[in-house]
Amino acid sequence: MKKVKGLIVATFAAYKPDGSINFDLIPAITEHMVAQNVKGIFVCGTNGEGPSLSTEERMQVVEAYMKAARGRLLVFVHVGHSSIREARRLAAHAEAIGADYISAVSAFYFKPNTVNNLVDSMAEIASAAPRTPFYYYHIPNITGIQVDMIEFLELAGQYIPTFAGIKYTASTINEYQACLHYKDGKYDILFGYDELLLPALAVGAKGAIGSTYNYAARLYNEVINLFEQRKIEEAEQLHFHAVKMVQLLVKYGPIPTQRAIMKKVGLDLGDPRLPLQSLNADTERKLYEDLASSGFLELVNSL
Repeated sequence: MKKVKGLIVATFAAYKPDGSINFDLIPAITEHMVAQNVKGIFVCGTNGEGPSLSTEERMQVVEAYMKAARGRLLVFVHVGHSSIREARRLAAHAEAIGADYISAVSAFYFKPNTVNNLVDSMAEIASAAPRTPFYYYHIPNITGIQVDMIEFLELAGQYIPTFAGIKYTASTINEYQACLHYKDGKYDILFGYDELLLPALAVGAKGAIGSTYNYAARLYNEVINLFEQRKIEEAEQLHFHAVKMVQLLVKYGPIPTQRAIMKKVGLDLGDPRLPLQSLNADTERKLYEDLASSGFLELVNSL
């Protein structure tokens, strides 16, 4: 299987004032991603609030993105669910409508307690889409699943025929590098910590999935370009602008802050579903003041 190179955007959920999904906005979101020269989109993941949507809503969202993408972007469909039966429904649906890849987090209420148990769970989900490459979504800070990813690769390769690799959303660069080198790079290990993209490139990353690529893909693409040209000092200086921007996400809250930034760039996604909440007016004003003083969005637009 050909490995994915470049940036994949983890898209945000969009809602109408009544809390229903704003399907009308999905074409505009998609065009925004195409204009930023990314390779694909990751739908109904963490940013897309997949766990807060019903199975039917998730299917409808994926269908809308498939229609809007029209083959111009790779489409990764997150099918993870605390119910493996529902995850299988989502996987089968994604394959039926032609998604390029599927991915799943572990169940996060009743959790697998061993690597074998985790692989069994992922194999059950992946088997519902037997012709679609499958990526395990490793995000231990959210799921609480802390297992050795090398052990996982060893078993997943044996028991999941469609296993393609891992969406690796963790800061453990040493383990990430070990996964890249496993069996001479047999699997595709896509990096998922935006503020560590440059260190990940340094240890061999070729593809990445992230949230800040929604509005800053141009900056990260230029970091990649500079790195590939061996202009390391310039890459580091540009990457540090992204690090400082991510500090604002820590300050104000990752998803609410990024949804406010999306409104700033012209895509008002509405209020997220509880327990997530939008920034209040005063906090949003302070965020925009911080963004303005940093010049971050102006820098991105200049690239």
